[in-house]
Amino acid sequence: MLFSYLAHRRACAAKQAERKNRINELPARYKEPIRPKDAIILGQSIVSLVKGVQSGEMEPSDILAAYGKQALRAHARTNCLTEIMILSAETWAKECNRKGPLAGVPVSLKDTVAISGWDSSIGYSIWAGKPMPKDCALVRLLRDAGAVPYVKTNIPITLMSGEAWNDLFGRTTNPHKSTHTSGGSTGGEAALLAFGGSRIGVGTDVAGSVRLPAHWSGVYTIKASVGRFPRTGNTTGIPGQEGVPPVYSPMARTLGDLWTFWRAVVSMKPWEYDYSCLLMPWDDSHHLFSDQDVAPGSSLAPYKRRWGVLWDDGVIAPSPACKRALQIVVDVLRKYGQEVVDLSPPSPYEGFKIASQLLIADGGRTAIKHIRSGESNDTGVVRALQMASLPRWIKRMYIWYVRYIKRDDIYAGILDGFHERSVYDYWPLIAQREDYRRRWFEMLQEEKIDYVLTVPHSLPAVPHNGMRDGVKSFGYTLLFNLLDYSAGVLPVTHVSALQDELPPNFKPRNSIEESVYKMYNAKAMDGLPVGVQVVGKRLEEEKVLCGMEIVEYCLCTEGIGYKPLEA
Repeated sequence: MLFSYLAHRRACAAKQAERKNRINELPARYKEPIRPKDAIILGQSIVSLVKGVQSGEMEPSDILAAYGKQALRAHARTNCLTEIMILSAETWAKECNRKGPLAGVPVSLKDTVAISGWDSSIGYSIWAGKPMPKDCALVRLLRDAGAVPYVKTNIPITLMSGEAWNDLFGRTTNPHKSTHTSGGSTGGEAALLAFGGSRIGVGTDVAGSVRLPAHWSGVYTIKASVGRFPRTGNTTGIPGQEGVPPVYSPMARTLGDLWTFWRAVVSMKPWEYDYSCLLMPWDDSHHLFSDQDVAPGSSLAPYKRRWGVLWDDGVIAPSPACKRALQIVVDVLRKYGQEVVDLSPPSPYEGFKIASQLLIADGGRTAIKHIRSGESNDTGVVRALQMASLPRWIKRMYIWYVRYIKRDDIYAGILDGFHERSVYDYWPLIAQREDYRRRWFEMLQEEKIDYVLTVPHSLPAVPHNGMRDGVKSFGYTLLFNLLDYSAGVLPVTHVSALQDELPPNFKPRNSIEESVYKMYNAKAMDGLPVGVQVVGKRLEEEKVLCGMEIVEYCLCTEGIGYKPLEA
């Protein structure tokens, strides 16, 4: 154990020194203030950047310089970067495909993404200093499209936490408020995008890992359905976990950029790069307003849709701030002629139980087997894994206590499934998942629902170490991973200390809700972003983007559209 601990400390020191040296070795232009030329570049959409490069009016090296500067500024504020690839990216920018659909566009990537010659340690010190032998399918596609990878971003060890921190790289903070987290597991990416150090990035999602950071940091994303976005050849802490399938998905600073990037990736025929991708070309017929973010004055009449609102998952009620954001969207949709109804779906709590049991079916052993002695892990994850590893008779006694003494059936039901499973026990769980998916499908068909509208999480961004009490709070996102639905998040408003105080008569309904609401403080959270979640069925990424466009159109036409952070 001592040797393991010492190796861990040496690896952390070496990795942090390496990152610092890579920043220090950059040419002087990356340390200069943002100049007017840089500001013009940073203010342009991906469409404008690509057109500029394709026409010869812009140089990819100039675009990289502007985003390299801003990324370093974002890192100085939030500690969002892991691998600083800017020097290598200068060569990549000179050699990029200037006629591709992403010509000259810098793209940031979650630390999991494999790039030849660079680490993908994902916070495990044992994987530091072990560069990947080749590019993953996504990176090969991006290079062929003309994109320029330039930085990788921070994550939590195991990828199972809603906060981005680890011993190897440290803690990422929220660019809106340094006392709070930017989210996880794709938290470094969200912080970088919110700060303006990137226009487009890529993360992963198995329980909300792009949607939660988008909600907490004020950016845009769509979680893909399985088979729509390249994912093979990368690093993960839980290889083989397919009960709740993980997906790679893009994140963006604006909705227009998110649409452009999605279209560009699919136009490159990802099924020719990645065996797991479906042969499914992009369908632009859903696009409302060409390549603009919004077009006030355009008619929504041809785009009337039926929206089903999930107000409460039965486990954790949305906080006043998050409920207000949801109500804002419901009100503007109705005002602009959209049909909005309350949804009564198959029990979200049942879905949360099934998904939780699938994710922890190995007792958490896979995710922690690479952790060295003395290496930190998220406290909430540690508690969950300890519960999963308890002897069954001890756990049964505790569950009996929770259910009959504390009278908390909700928490007892969650605890009851936290244990390692044999194959004999696992297959019936998959059968439950499939039956649950069937019931959701039939409900949406019978109710003729185009979109499910709900919160991404019950709270805005939580204080650092909040996942100690919040690891069981991902029901609003995990549900749609279980269903494999396309699910987007867009920012709507900000927490208001005056409007979003918790009512004095609030009483938690269960232990999970009680522990989560310990973190809610409207005054401390004042100014943090708050988003909503727009959900379609499987493989409806284009349709979900359309739904997000409808919401943003209504908000902007009302003069209450979200304004990105100006850093």
